[in-house]
Amino acid sequence: MNDGSSVTDLAETLRREWERYPSGEKLPSSRALMERYRVSPVTVSRAIGTLAAEGLVISRPGAGVFRAERRTPGRPGGDLSWQEVTLGAHDALAAPRADASGLLATLNAPPADVVDLNSGYPHASLLPERALADALARAARRPDAWSRPPVEGLPELRSWFAREIGGPEAALSAADVLITAGGQSALTAALRALAPAGAPVLVESPTYPGILAVARAAGLRPVPVPVDADGLRTDLLADAFAVTGARLLVCQPLFQNPTGATLAAGRRAEVLRLARAAGAFVVEDDYARLLAHADGPTLPRPLAADDPDGVVVHVRSLTKAASPSLRIAALSARGPAFERLRATQAVDSFFVPRPLQEATLELVSAPAWARHLRGLAAALSERRAALGAALARCLPDLPPAPLAPGGYLAWLPLPPGTDEAAVASAALRAGVAITPGAAYFAAEPPAPHLRLSHAAAVSTTQLAEGAARLGQAWAALRETDRR
Repeated sequence: MNDGSSVTDLAETLRREWERYPSGEKLPSSRALMERYRVSPVTVSRAIGTLAAEGLVISRPGAGVFRAERRTPGRPGGDLSWQEVTLGAHDALAAPRADASGLLATLNAPPADVVDLNSGYPHASLLPERALADALARAARRPDAWSRPPVEGLPELRSWFAREIGGPEAALSAADVLITAGGQSALTAALRALAPAGAPVLVESPTYPGILAVARAAGLRPVPVPVDADGLRTDLLADAFAVTGARLLVCQPLFQNPTGATLAAGRRAEVLRLARAAGAFVVEDDYARLLAHADGPTLPRPLAADDPDGVVVHVRSLTKAASPSLRIAALSARGPAFERLRATQAVDSFFVPRPLQEATLELVSAPAWARHLRGLAAALSERRAALGAALARCLPDLPPAPLAPGGYLAWLPLPPGTDEAAVASAALRAGVAITPGAAYFAAEPPAPHLRLSHAAAVSTTQLAEGAARLGQAWAALRETDRR
């Protein structure tokens, strides 16, 4: 048994053996389990923890692990049909409703035998797990590590984010930064705080489904503004502000999800000018700044760094580059907007847990953080090249997918009339998970697409295998259509 899947395997083995132990009997010691199954102490500890969480065993420090009392069957389920009436009444009253379908498609992990070209989180081998563990251990020893933090976040962490966002010119201060529980939480706070229910909000088209989900759950009306190879089309943005009267724009100027486009230099000032003229805020989702590739160009400054007037509300998250479980991000804003954001977060969640903030400070202050970012940049460059070559080889009859020198995305156009959902289903049957493009549009998609990720696969070899499986699925569908 190897450690790659050993926790799950050992837990399943112990679960089967559990049946033969009478209630209260002691299980073999950790050392005995290590020797019998040739696994590490950590694996044994985690497997036992899994069984304890399921109520199958009880761990008694200094004594060992014992089989728990046999569980009695639970009560039969009640009559839940009343909920249909109540929830249906809510829908009839047009109450805002959360729709996470576009998000869950990329959050749900595929089976182990499926190549993941779907997830937006880098594979564990690309993340600084050792540095995170060390940071968490150091944070636990900090004075007051478990005391209540300020609502806005720890001052030192707010200062670090202010320097990261505002740059050496000190365009931002710690007083302009609010610590949030990840980028999605930051987007939720921003949209709820800055626009009333029923209002229009301008979004890029296509755009990250999480933005659409947040807007709709807040009762806002997403209005699409097309994106091209140079980012948001500012010629159409002016019309969108004028026609809708919108006072809020959400955009991703750097390595936009899903197209990978970066807002062209000539359009950056125009976005700010048009928003200022419309009396609108710009929510800048800077999700991919820490995912720049080693062979990429110098990155443009955030829009927030060139905005003295408080037009831009900036979102910066560490989650993609560090860990899906490091739910730490920053919202930066100036003036009354900051107070609204602060109040919204306080109502929703009070504050971000202090141990997580302390661990983040330890992580970003250590030399290992800079080393990790350099290694991640190199690995993403290699993966981008590998996926691009594999797609060209395995899908030669399709146009090349743009692959940006940052982020982790390929936005693959399909021939007009293609059923992208059928392609995704066929790909999954062939053993590769991909994402249909429809969920990335606020209105009807103008053309079919697939979104592919090169970050979540185990290796460049697996990326090539995933592209090969996709090519086989595509060829089989085309052959079926010709018959």
